[in-house]
Amino acid sequence: MTTRVEPVTQVLLVERVVDLVLARAAGPAGQPAGHQLRLLVDGHPSTHPELLADALVVPLEAAGRPVARVSVGDFLRPRSLRLERGREDPDSLLHDWIDVGALNREVLTRVVDRQEYLPSLRNPDTDRATRVGYASAAPGTVVVLDGALAVGRGLDVDLAVHLALKPATLRRRTPPAEAWTISTYERYAQEIEGASDLMVRVDHPDHPALVHT
Repeated sequence: MTTRVEPVTQVLLVERVVDLVLARAAGPAGQPAGHQLRLLVDGHPSTHPELLADALVVPLEAAGRPVARVSVGDFLRPRSLRLERGREDPDSLLHDWIDVGALNREVLTRVVDRQEYLPSLRNPDTDRATRVGYASAAPGTVVVLDGALAVGRGLDVDLAVHLALKPATLRRRTPPAEAWTISTYERYAQEIEGASDLMVRVDHPDHPALVHT
């Protein structure tokens, strides 16, 4: 399989992702459809997937698509469960941190079935419930979800964009105190290869590149 890398600007990257969303959301005749669509922007924390997710809001709304911005970090399992096998367990980080059931139930499935969603569940710093109420989702809403280690975890998303790093970049960007996470992210990169709808190389933050296979 031949891989082609296409350098793009940050502005063009946003445009490409928006085009991807609108193309998937279009009806059979190419007309905008009223169904909800769920997009995941995933990447190592140093790639700041939340920034790309935030940048999608205005152009999607300008295209007539209401946006619900949600973060995986607000749907982590309670600390007692996340850290049940210790604070630095690579397997737990990969498999046990995200509350997949709650994220599907309260956001990703609910937005389709009941046209509403929960903006957040738990504060990741205080480990306490945020106690926010449900927000309504107008027809055609796009859920823009950002997170890390979230592709292939069973989330009910329609599209996934992965911000990828080379192993050397990953190691360079990881603070010493978080060195134990490197093996998790390296393993994850191998496991999800080809699983995202769009892979973007971001080894140089100001010079992203789309990966075409």
